[in-house]
Amino acid sequence: MSLLEALNWRYAARAFSEQRLDDEQIRQLLEATRLSASSYGLQPYRILVIASRQEREKLLPYSFGQTKIRDCSHLLVFAASTLPVDQQVDEYIQRLADIREQRVDQHQGYATHMKSALGAMSLDKQHQWAHEQAYIALGTLLTSAALMRIDSCPMSGIDKLRYDEALGLADMHLTTSFVCALGYRHTEDRSAQQAKVRLPLSSLVAWPLTF
Repeated sequence: MSLLEALNWRYAARAFSEQRLDDEQIRQLLEATRLSASSYGLQPYRILVIASRQEREKLLPYSFGQTKIRDCSHLLVFAASTLPVDQQVDEYIQRLADIREQRVDQHQGYATHMKSALGAMSLDKQHQWAHEQAYIALGTLLTSAALMRIDSCPMSGIDKLRYDEALGLADMHLTTSFVCALGYRHTEDRSAQQAKVRLPLSSLVAWPLTF
């Protein structure tokens, strides 16, 4: 299946079947998401995999009755980091030096630049930026799932504070961004048969006449 065929095939699944994804499918989806673009390469978010139906059932009261939270095969919770940006940068620079077999001090200029740019933001803006980075990764996840013929449904309509409490995210220096249900569409999900509604390319894209 081509990329465009996959994107035309995908939709936000409203109901999931009982068929489960296997561990290798989940691993591939997570690896694809790990490789997603991220500003400065910092990836200021983490992903929690909720594979147990019983654990997902506990989240249902904080999900405004959206039963696909419970009925999907796996639920991914994307959570933004609340760690100080200087700490996130230092950890990234160490990881960069380790992977590329270089010295940390070779990247001090880059580290200073990142700390200055991110440190100029208010704490609320830093957290908003982290949430936005998680959404970039979500796009990679949704596209990868479609290419693998795996259904998905991203959701931000949840009680994020209660998710934080239920999952103990504060202790992990995280806060909920959104969730994404994964699995296979239910045969009775009529949304799967509905035409996709998107802007025509001519309305979405403006081609500049001059540069």
